[in-house]
Amino acid sequence: MKMRFLAVSTALAAATALTGCSLAGSGGGTQKVTLWLMKGSASEEFIGQFTTSFEKEHPGVDLEVKIQEWTGIGDKVNAVLSGKSEDGADVIEVGNTQVAQYVEGGGVSELTLEALREWDGKDWLKGLSEPGKVNGAQFGVPWYAANRVVIYNKDLFADAGVKAPLKTRQEWIQATQKLDKGPQQGIYLAGQNWYVLAGFIWDEGGELAVESSGQWIGTLDEPKALAGMEFYKQLQALGDGPKEADEETPPQSDVFARGGIAQIIATPGQAAAIEAANPDLKGKLGFFPIPGKTAEKVGSVFTGGSDLIIPEKTKQRKHAVDVITALVSEKWQTELARTMSYVPNKSTLAHVVAGNDGAAAMAPGAAQGRATPQSPRWAEVEAKNPIKPFMTAVLTGQDPEQAAKAASDTMSKVLSSDR
Repeated sequence: MKMRFLAVSTALAAATALTGCSLAGSGGGTQKVTLWLMKGSASEEFIGQFTTSFEKEHPGVDLEVKIQEWTGIGDKVNAVLSGKSEDGADVIEVGNTQVAQYVEGGGVSELTLEALREWDGKDWLKGLSEPGKVNGAQFGVPWYAANRVVIYNKDLFADAGVKAPLKTRQEWIQATQKLDKGPQQGIYLAGQNWYVLAGFIWDEGGELAVESSGQWIGTLDEPKALAGMEFYKQLQALGDGPKEADEETPPQSDVFARGGIAQIIATPGQAAAIEAANPDLKGKLGFFPIPGKTAEKVGSVFTGGSDLIIPEKTKQRKHAVDVITALVSEKWQTELARTMSYVPNKSTLAHVVAGNDGAAAMAPGAAQGRATPQSPRWAEVEAKNPIKPFMTAVLTGQDPEQAAKAASDTMSKVLSSDR
């Protein structure tokens, strides 16, 4: 899924379109294979190295990488899948939670056999692989993951006598209470950071929505979901985050950079934005996984990231499979993870980011990460997003059950509607 927190990795160079060198094949001439990648997903250097390597290993194939903007990408992908686009693609990067809606629209090639035989899909991160699966068949191939961690100010922690990492919710609350003193905020947590709330709900055993007899229903009003919201409220009160806005209004990295805030919950990539805004904080930022209810298990997180799909109408299916095989190989997964501070697509590759503090802090959460409900209508829920006003209502003292019921009813209506 296109995640807001991925858009803030300002330290990453904007990727631009690169066209691989043509290599003539024997007898049949050069065959062009087009790969669509999203802006910011991979560096220009990575794309160049991958293209050169792939063409060298596949003589006669000209790999063309085209960079796409997230804005308006749905219509462009659907045009390719329906065969109505003049600008075709053989492999397309999509957000992990977008796969179901593309499959519903038709034109996505099933890759179940390749997942089993070529890509060893049993070790894929479930937060990437499950959204890529529809009715038991694999359509989306996990490429990379990113999830939220706690970013903290080492100096403020040391001044308060708090040692990181904090491993349980109880430790986290107690430490944050110590850090929340005078003008200093123990944590900056905006009132409508619903991705963070989702993790707390999952920790309690709740869900955002569930499927029953072929119909999706919102479940924010269930006791376990309400318990997750109650913990969010307790944590949010230990800072001055706005109750009526999300983490991008204003950008929480900008607020953290002003100083006087001990923690935020964000992807590690936001550290670069913080340091760019306040160079005095360079080297003073630390990371740890979101604490869980017990020390044995870190907190649940939403896994953001991307899957790769192949359009059914491609005339280069074999080479498209070859492109994915290369992109998900250990060599290029390692290179991508280290270059972009991502989590690789397999739990067995978590060790490759051991030297990167931010990515290493993501890995434990990613290993058990979750995705949003697998309904093809979920994007419409996010567009309307009744979760945000529900959160604000609870944080401003309204009845949690009533607010949750209203939000759940809206979610049910959207998820069960016909297009």
